[in-house]
Amino acid sequence: MRYNSLLYFTQYLLAISFNTMESGALAISPAEYSATVSDSTTQKPPAVTAATVDPVCTWDGAQVFDDTTWTPVASYAYNNYTGPVVGPNLIDQDIMLMVNGLTVEEKVGQMTQIQVGQIIDCNGKLNTTAVEYWIDTMKVGSFLETPANHGGKYNWYSAKRFAEITDAVQAIALRRGSRIPVIWGLDSVRGANYIKGGTIFPAGIATAATFNPQHAYDAGRVAAKDTRAAGVHWAFAPIMDLSVNKLWSRVYENFGEDPFLSSLMAKSSIGGHQGDYKRDRSRVAACLKHFIGYGYPFDGSDRANRHIATHDLLEYYVPPFKAAIDAGSATAMESYGAVNSESVVLSKYYLQTLLREQLKFKGMLVTDWAEINTQATMYHTAKDVKQATQTALQRTSIDMSMVADDESFIKVTVELVKSGAVSERRLDESVARILQLKKDLGLFESPYADPQLASTVGSAQDIEAARNTVRESITLLKNTNGVLPLKLSERVLFLGPTLNSTRYMGGGWNVHWQGPSDKEGDAVYQGFGDTVLQGIQAVTGAAPQYLLGIDIGGTGTIDVDKITSAAQSADKIVIGLGENTYAEEQGNIDSLALPWQQLNLVYTVAAATKKPVVVVLIEGRPRGLANVPKIADAIVNAYLPGAYGGLPIAEVLYGKVNPSGRLPITYPATEAQASSTIWQASYSAYNPQWEFGYGLGYSNVTYSNVTLSSSSLTVGSPITASVTITNKGPYPQKEPVLLFTRQQYRLGYAPEHYRLRDFIKVDLAVGETKTVVLNLKAEDLAFWDRDLLRRIEPAPVNVVINPHVHKGLVAVVQLDADPDHVLERAPWS
Repeated sequence: MRYNSLLYFTQYLLAISFNTMESGALAISPAEYSATVSDSTTQKPPAVTAATVDPVCTWDGAQVFDDTTWTPVASYAYNNYTGPVVGPNLIDQDIMLMVNGLTVEEKVGQMTQIQVGQIIDCNGKLNTTAVEYWIDTMKVGSFLETPANHGGKYNWYSAKRFAEITDAVQAIALRRGSRIPVIWGLDSVRGANYIKGGTIFPAGIATAATFNPQHAYDAGRVAAKDTRAAGVHWAFAPIMDLSVNKLWSRVYENFGEDPFLSSLMAKSSIGGHQGDYKRDRSRVAACLKHFIGYGYPFDGSDRANRHIATHDLLEYYVPPFKAAIDAGSATAMESYGAVNSESVVLSKYYLQTLLREQLKFKGMLVTDWAEINTQATMYHTAKDVKQATQTALQRTSIDMSMVADDESFIKVTVELVKSGAVSERRLDESVARILQLKKDLGLFESPYADPQLASTVGSAQDIEAARNTVRESITLLKNTNGVLPLKLSERVLFLGPTLNSTRYMGGGWNVHWQGPSDKEGDAVYQGFGDTVLQGIQAVTGAAPQYLLGIDIGGTGTIDVDKITSAAQSADKIVIGLGENTYAEEQGNIDSLALPWQQLNLVYTVAAATKKPVVVVLIEGRPRGLANVPKIADAIVNAYLPGAYGGLPIAEVLYGKVNPSGRLPITYPATEAQASSTIWQASYSAYNPQWEFGYGLGYSNVTYSNVTLSSSSLTVGSPITASVTITNKGPYPQKEPVLLFTRQQYRLGYAPEHYRLRDFIKVDLAVGETKTVVLNLKAEDLAFWDRDLLRRIEPAPVNVVINPHVHKGLVAVVQLDADPDHVLERAPWS
């Protein structure tokens, strides 16, 4: 690693001269340490131009567009790291010396994260007086979020403008307070979605639909680069909750409902965000979140209690997090709310026993927004903030409190330590992890933004990477009589609110947390995006015939006469349906159904025109479609494709791209199926609208000759499953090949309907035949029982290829194992 030798040699010389502290450790005082930092960083501090005193308020609060302009480079080189996993490890000696040199107040400050709105003045600009208060007086070591969400002047900050703020804060941090660089965190969830012009990739659910983990890597890598361009070093991503209850407002963020698919996507995303992050200064620290069980709120509302047996938690919900930890995730974020009524943020089992001891996570753990304080103010799991803070520190391994808005954590924690209720050693453990993270990210040598990275924000190279993800994610759900693809010679009428909107393609984590407001509309993108209609014009060379039909909320009435008149000359009709961006009241829903008037637009148009109808869904979760699947001739699910989704959708509609996405979730047919999953008990009926893994293409791909390399499956002896696939045309096809297992019986424990065990996506030219080989291990079929033992029950196992697309090609293998042989034991507490 490229550490500054002068800095650390100076630390060593200083250390040997100071008095020893607890346990006889050497220490470096903050004052002496600060001198080495300010003298030896490889970057020079920027000029601070923000006001240094609280200004007179003259701003009316109406945000404006950031007028920063730049010409993004068309392409750029980057380090595609392929070496050993780089992740958190042991704490370096110089970091321990640094920890021992801090006062209690300084240690607690390092453990505190404050949202940027606390340092934005009433005119929407950086208030350096406030910065100095938080850093000098309160010793805060971390900030988060974008000013755009918290009173900033601009509604979408360019990397340059954002860096002016982060650099100014960093300059103050290096000369005031503890004189330690701050670490800034940002929800760069799908690209650097909070940075103006940063390429917004498809949502997690769409990325998972590609069944190609490379796309998760690409999104993470671009997110890291653009985030770092703004002087931010830490991305709160990837999000890897299992999306079980489809009512949940955050289904779109995650990689679907399947543990294996989510695990591979999470691993790849961590690699993209971090790479060789201890050397590569275009990468950031990733953050696995939300640990744990967040995606199964019992009634679908955000933060609702999750009823998940511990052995089910280990079997289904933990694997993606384990994959992220094994991939080297530098940080983790605990989950909102409670599992089995036990508050996660106060749980020794979840945040110490499970996360640290069983899963061996060595990185830095942060709370979600104000989650310690809300134990007293919202969940009623603590008497007051003091009790919540003390419990969190004593029971868990939380390192940083995203307290966000006030000094409560700082004041309470200092009081707890000085009274002896919490040991200073407990602080040292967390502060060491925090400072080690700062060192690993190079903040002691390069604390400021790299202006050269700003020229790559919005690069054509990045936009094409995002569009390639969309191209492979779009899922064809129905195509009666080959209605799709459309022909250039056909006259097509386009209807519906989602076809002429960039922001509806984005959903959440899209300029703002819940997307642009109605007032901002598409104008906020300032050209960094497209629409489906613009994509259609690019593909066809002509402006499409378009009518709104009905607004996104389904209000107003449908002008049947106007639509019928326009449809008279049309050969086919394409209708775009979907969700609005999630305002707070729209995020939580009581019904999966889309607004009735959106659905009625399909019914009305089909009945009045008698023309073939194609429905394009742009939605963050599977919404109820009532009779639309019966009435529509073709249905395409584009999920939330992001700001550049318009062209790929048009390419799929017109056959320039052959759809190859597969559903990463179960698409319910009824409200009662909201929590149905591919891995539910096999004796429970599984008859959704569309199954997990379902999806069609425009080509006729046939499967045959499924063979296993062995008729028995034993621990330590993996086998392969081979299948022959042929593309009979008429288009080239990217074909996801999915291997599932279904155990015929399992003593004492109901086997799942299906479990995904392996998959690969292959390219097939027209007329090409390939033999695809997939892998299966006996260990894959081990399961966690109620005694928290991971073991195998012998039985015949059906090995099934693409059961919901090609009716399933089945081979049977005998799972041979000693049922008393325990592969793994989980600690109870």
